[in-house]
Amino acid sequence: MARMKFGAFLAPHHPIGEHPMLQMRNDIKFAQHLDELGFDEFWVGEHHSTGWEVIASPELFLAAVGERTHRIRLGTGVVSLPYHHPFNVAQRIVQLDHMTGGRVIFGTGPGALPSDAYTLGIDPMTQRDRQDEAIGVIRRLLAGERVTYECDWFKLQDARLQLFPLQEELPIVVASSISPSGMTLAGKYGCGVLSLGSMSTTGLAALPTQWSFAEESAKKHGNTVDRRNWRVVMSWHIAETREQAREEAKHGLMRWHNEYIVDTLMRPGEKKYNTPDEAVDHVESMGLAGASVIGTPDDLVASIRHMQKITGGFGTVLGFVHDWANH
Repeated sequence: MARMKFGAFLAPHHPIGEHPMLQMRNDIKFAQHLDELGFDEFWVGEHHSTGWEVIASPELFLAAVGERTHRIRLGTGVVSLPYHHPFNVAQRIVQLDHMTGGRVIFGTGPGALPSDAYTLGIDPMTQRDRQDEAIGVIRRLLAGERVTYECDWFKLQDARLQLFPLQEELPIVVASSISPSGMTLAGKYGCGVLSLGSMSTTGLAALPTQWSFAEESAKKHGNTVDRRNWRVVMSWHIAETREQAREEAKHGLMRWHNEYIVDTLMRPGEKKYNTPDEAVDHVESMGLAGASVIGTPDDLVASIRHMQKITGGFGTVLGFVHDWANH
């Protein structure tokens, strides 16, 4: 049986008011530290509008990380495909693969923040279809094909990449949250999956049935999917004792929830915590379902095993990088 892999998922979520330059430098140092510790993967996302997630280009950021690390795989978590011309995305990913010595994992998504789509004048109802369309074209380009293609949002004329990936087969991963769409897309193209749904109660409830959508779609399109290529994001802060973990995390957790989840995202059904202890109590109640842990290393081990059990198994657990407490 293959061992479970471990990684980190950096959205990033940094409080407004701190210096972006220092935040980015600290994030690069953190990736370097994970590489030294033997973590398998480091993922960075793309956002454009909230002020909390200041990395607009995961490829640019990972190029800097690649110069300071040696072994850890580097994933775009994720490139929002409807925001870019697919040819340019393919070129950037190939360049990054060469610059990092073949360590890139190409993570894709439709775009998570409605405010990003609004800023770019994109109809949110078109985003999933555009992601699907872009993946199909990018896969052909990465395979060395010469592509002519025209649709309502981009055009290619006899297009062929100048460079191809350093890796013999550059892995492609599709983001999945609550709906079956991400899993269905992964099955259609035989891709890996990055599950972000465990970050919410609704997404967590959907996790046990998610993989079946990927398998059904793969069968329909003549592909196969492998649970070893399924990555699940979890949240944790651990210390030597539960009491110490609670004390270290509670103030940052309350700030993150109240200012980001409630004030910035305005996520339906979420209410502000009145006290830091209330914030930790709620996360601990979610922890019973396996998504979040504020406690000891043993608590985290038990939680990961529980997540493996309820999902039927996955290959990599990614820790959500937050500012609840000092890394």
